[in-house]
Amino acid sequence: MIVRMVANRMVPLVAREGLRGPYWLLTFRHPEVAREARAGQFVMIKAGTSPEPPLRRPFSIMTVDPGDETFTLFIKEVGPGSAALVALEPGEIAQCLGPLGRPFAAPPSDTEALLVAGGYGVAPFRLFARELEESGRRARLFYGGRTSDDLPLLEKLGAAGVLLEAATEDGSLGRRGRVTAPLVDWLESHPGPARLYACGPEPMLRAVARLAEERGLEAEVSLDPWMGCGLGTCLGCVVEVQDAGDARARYRCACTEGPVFDAARVRWPGEEASRARRATRETKR
Repeated sequence: MIVRMVANRMVPLVAREGLRGPYWLLTFRHPEVAREARAGQFVMIKAGTSPEPPLRRPFSIMTVDPGDETFTLFIKEVGPGSAALVALEPGEIAQCLGPLGRPFAAPPSDTEALLVAGGYGVAPFRLFARELEESGRRARLFYGGRTSDDLPLLEKLGAAGVLLEAATEDGSLGRRGRVTAPLVDWLESHPGPARLYACGPEPMLRAVARLAEERGLEAEVSLDPWMGCGLGTCLGCVVEVQDAGDARARYRCACTEGPVFDAARVRWPGEEASRARRATRETKR
């Protein structure tokens, strides 16, 4: 288990920017998060000081500015917790605990980082792309969603110099189909060493994990189970993982031992049945 000292603060909103549809960028002042956060980590945050909603919500840290002591969140307004946050005006406060969780691990210097994002799962990859660039490593982002409206950060990421491959299921932007399609094409045409990183809906994470397994690649996935406390106390975010050499799977808290996990360790729901079906198909070939 990873144990870190985290700072709980009443933090002011510094800036808010509405993007397309339900998407927002919110910037808060929090010196410790701005100074210490790494890509893949998150904060637990709620608007104001009222008792409703009772729990903080987890959000990946998108960018940090240590000089200004600020960090920025990419938020999709989907429920009362996120709605209360995007309703804040600059100068109003939120309750924030962070930075929390286990970050992404950089690949070896000769290995390309292939980042796979589904919808607002793109949030941690802006910071990760910057970390990789500063360390002299190569990174490419595969950014997908159902429609072009689900890729509101595309222009900002491109303007920041992030190498991008876009995909939408309806074909309204980039390649038509799921985001794993351009990823497979890239792997086919670029056989050099690569490591996969994924954040987004669980079916996409499973697909990336399976692709890594089939091709003998290392992969990290950022999981998003329900979180209540962010500190490993409530046990609401446990996920099933199995370490090499361990005879049985065990439950780990995503908030303290994740949210980033080695994809090969994760035991996805229904995975044993899927493995059995794949083994049966292989024997019939």
